[in-house]
Amino acid sequence: MTSAGAPAHPHSDSGFARARRDFRAWRRTRPFWAGLLVLLAAAPIIYFPYFNLSLGALSVAMSTTAGAGSLVIGLTLIVLGGLLWFQPIIRFFAGCVAVFLGVLSLPISNFGGFFVGTLLAASGGLLALAWGPVDEHPEDIPDGAEGPSAAVSRAGGQGSE
Repeated sequence: MTSAGAPAHPHSDSGFARARRDFRAWRRTRPFWAGLLVLLAAAPIIYFPYFNLSLGALSVAMSTTAGAGSLVIGLTLIVLGGLLWFQPIIRFFAGCVAVFLGVLSLPISNFGGFFVGTLLAASGGLLALAWGPVDEHPEDIPDGAEGPSAAVSRAGGQGSE
């Protein structure tokens, strides 16, 4: 008996491998990392205004009057992160609003969650603005054309003068 007909990866059709492959395909059709960063930005922006630290008998409260504003900014960032994952067509709007809310959280939410929330929201928003869908069906290239450099070499290496 030979192994010529055996698959190279006998367990490649397992449930975990299939789920991982499906998740990878889903992730590549949307601004996944932008949505993740925007979602993560909400955590420090919401958390620090309501933060209480106890050091023995000493209690340090970080709660401010801007707690409601921080909550609104954080919840909006959570919604925007989810929208970036499940509605990638609105990536431009969500990216602009995420950057705006990240900068707005500086004066409202304890320096934007001590700059962590601001940096995550700005990075995620800018990634959303930069992301573009992949063209799944590229146009067919004729056999004789190799690209833009082929036209230059056929013209004798001269530019348009």
